[in-house]
Formats: sequence, structure tokens, C-alpha cells
Amino acid sequence: MCDVSSPAQRCVILRCRVCPLASGLESNRTRGYKYRRSSALGAEPWDRRGAGTGRTSSSSSSSSSSPERALTRSSALMSVVSAAPFLRPPCLRSPGPQGRRHTLPASEFRSLSPEDAISVFEIEREAFISVSGECPLHLDEVRHFLTLCPELSLGWFEEGRLVAFIIGSLWDRERLTLDALTLHKPHGTTVHVHVLAVHRTFRQQGKGSILMWRYLQYLRCLPCVRRAVLMCEEFLVPFYQKSGFKAQGPSEITVGPLTFIEMFYPVRGHAFMRRNSGC
Repeated sequence: MCDVSSPAQRCVILRCRVCPLASGLESNRTRGYKYRRSSALGAEPWDRRGAGTGRTSSSSSSSSSSPERALTRSSALMSVVSAAPFLRPPCLRSPGPQGRRHTLPASEFRSLSPEDAISVFEIEREAFISVSGECPLHLDEVRHFLTLCPELSLGWFEEGRLVAFIIGSLWDRERLTLDALTLHKPHGTTVHVHVLAVHRTFRQQGKGSILMWRYLQYLRCLPCVRRAVLMCEEFLVPFYQKSGFKAQGPSEITVGPLTFIEMFYPVRGHAFMRRNSGC
């Protein structure tokens, strides 16, 4: 007699006694379903339990053992494959192939070129005409300096848009004269800072001070530069003093009723130290 421990096993044994080949006639689909169902419930697969295989007739066991073993392996493989996407949490899955995103850098500092002249002049005109009524450089003069000495200019771009700039040229004398407004002396050792301007929507954010600091750090790397000079109105003297400039006195240059204070900044960078070390 068979030891029947549950009603389910009793039903299975009755079915096998009525038709010994019933287990062999079951479809693969039914077996796979029973295997997955029993595995999900934490029990042994149905066709491996004693009531289903080992306690039937010998002919039924020998005829169905090989197909059932192959079915068990295939069902297990199907279960693993179907569960593969859920084995790792979404945050740890490797992302699929993505196309390259063509975006502009958030902030970029670079030398200006003649192609930037119109953007430069628009910012300069709005910044100076509303305050003093005069532009330090006109459009043709902007193009002139950006063609002769673009390396002495610096622009601040945000997402491809010019927001602030500095334009300079070389000068070969101790003090500025009227010729310094339009001439570039390639063999000079003094950088004349013609203009510093910030777009109106980006003012009162400290961008002018940041840009001037970066420009002065850049001048330290140029072996031919020993000092930087500029002229400004008197109310702007404290702003440039915060950047390290020192007042030299009133400038001999006047533009209509406007008078200016001349200021200088001594460049003492690594290039200057190497140039005077005798090495």
C-alpha cells in the first residue's frame, strides 16, 4: 500500500491507477505550468514527487523519465530567463546605448575673434553710452584689435552667448597717451586694457571682478608682459583697486568733458620670475 499523506496525492494515485500512461500523455504545457506553480510555492516539482513518478508502474516510470528530465531542465531555464530582468534593481542596470548629446558648455572663457566684434560692440554700447555717452572702442576699432592681438582679449560665454569681455593691446611706454587708444605695439611690455564690459542681464553678479581676475592670471603666463594699465572714471577706482590695480594719478587723455584716473597692475607671475632668474 502507498502511504498517502494528502488529498492531492490521493487524487494523483487514483488517476495513475485508472490510466498508467496518464503521466506520459500530459502535454508539455501542462507539465511546465505545474513545475512553475510548485516552484513558486516552495514545494518540490509535481512530477518529481513520489506520488507522481516513483510509485506508478515500472513501465510508466521508464518511458517518461527521460522526457520529464529534459522538460524539467527546459522549464527551469525558462523560469530563469523570464526572471532575468528582475534580478537586478533598475538603478544598477547598465543603460542602453544612447546617442551623443550635442550641448554647449555652461561657461567658457576664450579669446575673442573678429567674428565676435558685433556682439562685443552691442554690449559695450549699451554699457557705456547709458553712463558716459561715449564708447571706448567703436566697431571698426573692435575689429582692428581683435585682428591684430586676439590673444590679449578674453570673453566669457554662457551656453554660447557672450556675457562679458575684456579687450587689450600692447603698449611700449610708462604712461598712456592718445595714441594708445588706437595703436598696438607688438614689442611692448605693457598691456593696455581698453574696455571691460558685462551684459546688462548679468550685472550685479560679480562677473566683472571674476573676469578681470582670470585675465590678470592669464597675463602672468605671457613672458613679454610686465604690467597692465588702464584708465577709468573716478567712481570706478575702488572697483579696480579690489582687483589689485593702483592709482597712478590723473591721465593726460580726456574725451570731451570726461577725465580719467590712470591705474596700473604689476605682473609678477611665473613667467616673470623665470625671465629674471638668469636661468
